[in-house]
Amino acid sequence: MRRYIRHPSDIPIAFSMGQISEHSSEKLKDVSRGGLCFSSDSPLQIGSPIHIEIPVQEKPFEADGTVAWCRSEGGSYAVGVEFSDTSTRFSVRMIEQICHIEHYKTQVAQEEGRFLSSEEAAKEWVEKFAADFPMNS
Repeated sequence: MRRYIRHPSDIPIAFSMGQISEHSSEKLKDVSRGGLCFSSDSPLQIGSPIHIEIPVQEKPFEADGTVAWCRSEGGSYAVGVEFSDTSTRFSVRMIEQICHIEHYKTQVAQEEGRFLSSEEAAKEWVEKFAADFPMNS
C-alpha cells in the first residue's frame, strides 16, 4: 500500500536548510499523513532539518521538518520530508486539499474556459471529489 497519495505535480515548493535557501522551481509531488515528497535539482542530506514553504494562499504555508530520504530519479532527486509535530501533519493535509482545489480551478479554466474564484472552486471540488479524498493516507 502506498504511503503517499498522488498529488497535483504543478504546485511549487521552496525550501531552505540552515543558511542555504533554494528558490528554484521545485515541485511538490506527494503528500502523506506524516510528510511530503518533492523534486529537487540537487540531493539533500538525510536527517537534515528543512524549512518548507508552499505558496498556496496569500500567506504561504510554512513548516519545519526533517529530510527522511533522498533518491535519484533521472536527472533530479525525490526528497521525502517528515513532520513530527501533530499539528503540522494536520496542516499539511489541509494544504493538500487546498492544492487539489487550486489545481481543479486551473484545470477548469484551461479545459472549460470557466474562471472560478477560490471559493467557487472549493465548493465544486468538495461536491465532486471530497468523498474520495482519503482521510488517512
